[in-house]
Amino acid sequence: MKSFFISFEGPDGAGKSTVLKQVMAQITPKLQTQYLVTREPGGSVIAEKIRKIILDPNNSKMAAKTEALLYAASRSQHMAEVIIPALKAGKLVVSDRFVDSSLAYQGAGRNLGIKEIKQINDFATSGIEPNLTIFLDIDPAVGLARIQKQRPNGEDRLEQEKLAFHKRVYGGYQKIKQLYPDRIKIVNANQPFGQVVADCIKIIENRLPEKFLKD
Repeated sequence: MKSFFISFEGPDGAGKSTVLKQVMAQITPKLQTQYLVTREPGGSVIAEKIRKIILDPNNSKMAAKTEALLYAASRSQHMAEVIIPALKAGKLVVSDRFVDSSLAYQGAGRNLGIKEIKQINDFATSGIEPNLTIFLDIDPAVGLARIQKQRPNGEDRLEQEKLAFHKRVYGGYQKIKQLYPDRIKIVNANQPFGQVVADCIKIIENRLPEKFLKD
């Protein structure tokens, strides 16, 4: 396997970005290959501009299909500019969110259908999927409470949605995990931070091909 692609997923407030940062800080000294850490929506100049539109709380009138298509458009640009070139170069690619987020948030949360959203994103990504996805599992109510405590009145447009929406998103993730049990590995995000990071690292080390890790 020339390259390897890892995505981190989870409900809002699961701590993905913070966990991913610490995971990479601890695992980087063990790597003997180049790596790229990126995020979605965003990851490239054009994709980051689309991200601002998607998450802007002022865009409250955005239609569900518009939201889904904007995510796919951002992802398509991200793939073309960043992810595909990195994979072709044989790098380890780690992304904070990927297609599973759209399946959960727009497919289930917006009731657009997981199958329908997957079709849109298969076109956007040319069918490229992660080799491994780490899902940080946390109850949506707990996750939202974390966000409100850390960033009171600073939530983005999707974080401001009512709990019912986030419960549908969480239910969507449960369906997605059943569809891809070999790819998606679950980590309990209610554990102490250090244990969450340790569990993620163990999963990655067990799944990475030997060529990516030092002896």
